Amino acid sequence: MSAIEFNDTEFSQGDLWVFGYGSLMWRPGFEFIERVPARLIGEHRALCVYSFVHRGTPEKPGLVLGLDRGGACRGIAFRVAEKNSEATIAYLREREQVTSVYREVRRSVWLENEARQRVSALVYVVDRGHVQYAGRLSLAEQLRHVLQGHGQSGVNRDYVIATVKAIEAEGFRDSQLHRLAAMLHDQHPLPLPAEDSDR
Repeated sequence: MSAIEFNDTEFSQGDLWVFGYGSLMWRPGFEFIERVPARLIGEHRALCVYSFVHRGTPEKPGLVLGLDRGGACRGIAFRVAEKNSEATIAYLREREQVTSVYREVRRSVWLENEARQRVSALVYVVDRGHVQYAGRLSLAEQLRHVLQGHGQSGVNRDYVIATVKAIEAEGFRDSQLHRLAAMLHDQHPLPLPAEDSDR
């Protein structure tokens, strides 16, 4: 399914659907009128984005989620009232596009409610050509980055564990993230390094 880039003229056409698959599931940060479990086909949730701002720094990158090619992803579809769509888009761009590592696209998502309807939703998909695209990392590499990651939005470890809790609250599992969360639970928080005087 090819990505369709959003353009500003589309924002005013009715209510806006936003698909959340990571921190948007547990901290959307915008007003919505409906919240529905949903499934997106053609991409999967992956810790494939080096975080330079929210959960890490360029010197010590953390790892955050992106939608990467192939498979499917279960998440949450939020319906935003038409009157709030422009403000919601502006908020999401400020939050998600700090370094432009995502592509803002429209994708079909299937709502997992009684109607089982398909809606066109705003989705943030990883840009595979961006310097922050991490690709497929081993669990050991993911663990290392998550343990070191700390940025403007807090500790990387907390981000992963909160996302796993949100997934569990919806009644499903993400095997890769769950394995990583189990490894994180076995780790003690690392002490912050002391400032080196000759740096």
